[in-house]
Amino acid sequence: MPSRTELITPALLRDWPLPAGATSKYGRGQVVIVGGARSTPGAALLAGVAALRVGAGRLSLAVARSVAVPLAIELPEAGVTGLPETENGCPDGTGTDRLTDDLRTADAVLIGPGLDDPDRTIDLLDALGDSIPRTAAVLLDAFALGVLPRTPETAERLAGRLVLTPNPKEAALLLGVETVDDRTCARIAAKYGAVVTCQGRIADPDGSQWEVSTGLPGLATSGSGDVLAGTLVGLLARGATPAQAACWATHLHAAAGDRLATRIGHLGYLARELPAELPTLLGELAR
Repeated sequence: MPSRTELITPALLRDWPLPAGATSKYGRGQVVIVGGARSTPGAALLAGVAALRVGAGRLSLAVARSVAVPLAIELPEAGVTGLPETENGCPDGTGTDRLTDDLRTADAVLIGPGLDDPDRTIDLLDALGDSIPRTAAVLLDAFALGVLPRTPETAERLAGRLVLTPNPKEAALLLGVETVDDRTCARIAAKYGAVVTCQGRIADPDGSQWEVSTGLPGLATSGSGDVLAGTLVGLLARGATPAQAACWATHLHAAAGDRLATRIGHLGYLARELPAELPTLLGELAR
């Protein structure tokens, strides 16, 4: 495994341009996001808005039935499907046949934002497994990646198109360790055959590694990870490779935080404010 970690800069990204040229919402990529328990529907909302802000063309959300209508009103640009839920309001792993049409044409699928029951999340991963086309990239976030040690067949089934976005606690859980270090991201990538982004570091299973050159403590706020996941899945849907999407999304997420830190303050800006910065940042990198 190479020891050198490449620094992500605007120059690097300009030399690694995102796919462009689509003229329809279908050509710009179709995203399906599965998550949104009753207590945390905002996670799916933040991810969905971020996916649209980086240019994904069509968005479908699948969330707990009790929050489907409010989310559909809050995000009228998305199609929203309500899934059967447990007594506590988490999608229970059934009813995924309602997503068949959306999944059949999906370019990228994000599972996890706002899920809050590990057992039901495993049921959901099992139920979705055969419905996701082999051509679609799959991003697991939050509980959907946290349960991977209990369902290793999920990573095996998705090898080559899997992306993981763990926070430090989830990263330690994925490796079965107490603490994380500079090697953690690469170790997760190698173990699960996935591209991984964690705390500004990105690793590919082939040994390639990158690190962002921007980002401030203000990003450590509720919902920020959901914005990162949505940004990443939106770029995957546009046709970026997993490593390219992870590098671009991690940089954009950090740079958006920098913009808000300058305007609002290093601490105190909200995750919901990050997506609005993304189109301008993308435009600047396209010059």
